Amino acid sequence: MKPDLPHVVGSGDAFDRVNDFFYERGWTDGLPIVPPTEERVLAMLSGMPWRGADELIAIVPPKMGAATMRQIAVNAVMAGCKSEYLPVVVAALQAVSEPEYGLAHRQTTTHSAAPLIIVNGPAVARLHINCGRGVFGSGWRANATIGRALRLVLVNVGGAGPSVDAAQTGHPGKYTFCIAEYEAANPWEPLHVERGFAREQSVVTLVQTEAPHSVTENIQTDPDEIIRTFADSMATLGVNNLYSQGQPVLALGIEHAGFFAAAGWSKLDVQKAIFERARQPWGLVKNRGKSKGPRFPEFVDQADDNSMVPIIREPRDLIVIVAGGAGGKSMFLPTAGGQTLSVSKLIETPSDKAQDTRHKIQGAKRKTRG
Repeated sequence: MKPDLPHVVGSGDAFDRVNDFFYERGWTDGLPIVPPTEERVLAMLSGMPWRGADELIAIVPPKMGAATMRQIAVNAVMAGCKSEYLPVVVAALQAVSEPEYGLAHRQTTTHSAAPLIIVNGPAVARLHINCGRGVFGSGWRANATIGRALRLVLVNVGGAGPSVDAAQTGHPGKYTFCIAEYEAANPWEPLHVERGFAREQSVVTLVQTEAPHSVTENIQTDPDEIIRTFADSMATLGVNNLYSQGQPVLALGIEHAGFFAAAGWSKLDVQKAIFERARQPWGLVKNRGKSKGPRFPEFVDQADDNSMVPIIREPRDLIVIVAGGAGGKSMFLPTAGGQTLSVSKLIETPSDKAQDTRHKIQGAKRKTRG
């Protein structure tokens, strides 16, 4: 194992001494870690026995470190994960490693965003991932440790520690940033179904977002008026999505979602309404904020100061989920813009691997018969 990566420690090593050593080497997020003993790492790897310990999952920029299953397990142990969380961590790493996510830039940018993990499917209940009251807050081991494990891999394997991460401010999501969608309270199709997965599959969606911004509407119950409040909060001067669009997140509170559904609105109706109304005139946008792109809308007439600039290029670019507890508050999570797009990945299960194996065997038999 490379000496500049966190490594297995002896079971008898003192907790304080291990933590001091790891902190001095830059292998932590500043919080105490669980010492990654051989026994703990092997137990963590048992969460995905169909993958070998030396199997390469991703090359993580900017250091271009090799994230093997073993190294992911080491960091998951350090984060405090249970072994059954490991497939979620692996899927999250696979998602941010896709080209459209733009991880190399995300690891070194001055922007404050962090990778938000949104979990859908049966894994939410099975792993007790919080989707309801306090969804972006503390108190849930799965949320806290899954998000932290991904961050530790990005820092320790990718090298995006304090000396490399150029974020001017960052935000607390750089410690951990993992939630689930409240599918039982969602009157529409959940996010993973909208993206083409089966309802019974478990999926992570990764989005590089800023900290959640509370959008309060405790008075209005009419969908048009709720949209008016949302649009005004989301299309503020200075938000990156106004200058380069992308795929921001609207985490609808369950009451707001209920008001839309009761009025006969679909999720697409909400997305279309935000697309049309969360805008600012080109005359205000053109000399403010940041560069206009890389996906700046062609339909904005830059010869007309009154031409309206949207925060998304098309309605479905707005990621709409339902999450949180009772009350008149939803959450808006801006992104860096079109430089980084969201990615969804299937969370592997033993049954998935068995099915893959059956398909490969059947395919081989067909080729043999052919």
